[in-house]
Amino acid sequence: MRIGELSARTGVSVRSIRHYEKMKLLTSVRGENGYRDYSPLAEDQVRTIRLYLALGLSTEQIASFLHCVLKNKEAFCEEVLPIYERKLAEIDEQLLELNQIRSNLLDRIRSIRDER
Repeated sequence: MRIGELSARTGVSVRSIRHYEKMKLLTSVRGENGYRDYSPLAEDQVRTIRLYLALGLSTEQIASFLHCVLKNKEAFCEEVLPIYERKLAEIDEQLLELNQIRSNLLDRIRSIRDER
């Protein structure tokens, strides 16, 4: 299938598909006309890439385990767990920072209201 069809089937922009290919998350074969041709499996690959992007992972992180996940189940890919654990630690740190910012904002709001 051509890139436009893959884009339509997955809801992912042509630009993003090209980026995934550049990052070696996806492959295509060039026809004699120069057009990209994707295998029927590319649709599942793009959906899997989108899932991991939605989890907040970078394309570099995804590239480190994607081939394993596509061949096996996620639980059998040793590379996945440490990445998930690091991402969770990052999120926990961000939540702490956001809670501190929230607390500071609430204090400022109270202070301003009390001065009125």
